[in-house]
Amino acid sequence: MPEPWEYVLHIPNDPRAVTVSRRTLRLILTMHGLITLVDTAELLATELVSNAVLHTKGPAALRVRWSPPGTLRLGAWDADPEPPEPPEPPTRLDHLTDAENGRGLALVRACADVWGWQPLSRNGNRGKYVWCELAAA
Repeated sequence: MPEPWEYVLHIPNDPRAVTVSRRTLRLILTMHGLITLVDTAELLATELVSNAVLHTKGPAALRVRWSPPGTLRLGAWDADPEPPEPPEPPTRLDHLTDAENGRGLALVRACADVWGWQPLSRNGNRGKYVWCELAAA
């Protein structure tokens, strides 16, 4: 059984950080033999990091953690202490399919096994940590 591991990528408030985070995540999961989780994990991380970069003015961080026997947790910390907007319930997702924005946490809710958020300070900055988990098949 694989040992637990964790990576943290500190990212600036820059839209390019979303692509850097997504590609870094793909490399991490591939190197750890978790290729079956890559596509869904990339989607989830993209939404979490996009929210952190687009809706705040400060730095952010992506955290990727593997916990045996098979749970991948992805999370994004940002410098805004305000809670995220609650995602739309699954029955109301139809109007989001063509939307340019506003669907991030709804996608997280729909694709992750579980998600949540908590207030979290980092380096003296108040903020929040929004996370989700995927179970390996």
